[in-house]
Amino acid sequence: MKTYPMIAGLVQKYENYTPEDFAVWKILFERQMTILPSMASEEYLEGIQRIGFTGDTIPNFQEVNARLLQLTGWKIVVVPGIIEEPVFFQLLSQKKFPATSWLRKMNELDYLSEPDMFHDVFGHMPLLTNPLFCDFYHAMGMLGVTYNHKQNIIQMLGRMYWFTVEFGLIKNNEALKIFGAGILSSHSETKFSVSDEPKHIAFNTEQVMHTPYENDHIQDTYFVIDSFQQLYNSIEEMKRICKIELDA
Repeated sequence: MKTYPMIAGLVQKYENYTPEDFAVWKILFERQMTILPSMASEEYLEGIQRIGFTGDTIPNFQEVNARLLQLTGWKIVVVPGIIEEPVFFQLLSQKKFPATSWLRKMNELDYLSEPDMFHDVFGHMPLLTNPLFCDFYHAMGMLGVTYNHKQNIIQMLGRMYWFTVEFGLIKNNEALKIFGAGILSSHSETKFSVSDEPKHIAFNTEQVMHTPYENDHIQDTYFVIDSFQQLYNSIEEMKRICKIELDA
């Protein structure tokens, strides 16, 4: 997947959004929110309410930052697209979330070659209101900074990110629910992920960190956590595995 160099000082130019942008946001938001109340995790749905997203308005990053800073101490940093992993982890270690500010076109509603603002904002930001999830996210960033010179460890952390933050599932009252942003922002994968078709594997830190993934198609395997506390508790195990890999 194409990566972009980090460009400091980028901002969301809200006045540049077109009527088509607002229409695209509304379609995508309302389409997802018709199905997510029965499929998304309780934590995500609570986050949607806390952060104040609606279908009528493209989120203004200044307003979102004010809410996030008050709730969890995080903020949004505008990036041109997917950035290199070392820079990405450095931002997470600083409690900064990298997000694009461009939105897909009307003829791209169901497929994009790279994540846009709807994925970054609708998919990721509601859970940035959850302190436990943010602590996990921050710890992952700190580990990425610590081991940024060890590509094999960065790769393992990338797998953890992929199978949790992007494509994670959770048990809410024994029901399978979604918390991964890559699923939450995809209409087709939302329905597929909690169906009987893919594999659902109980979360195991070591297994996740050693499981390769492919990013060019809908996933066929998902890891399922019991709770966000379990995700937070995995931090110490991640540290142990990283140290073993470093000493190997």
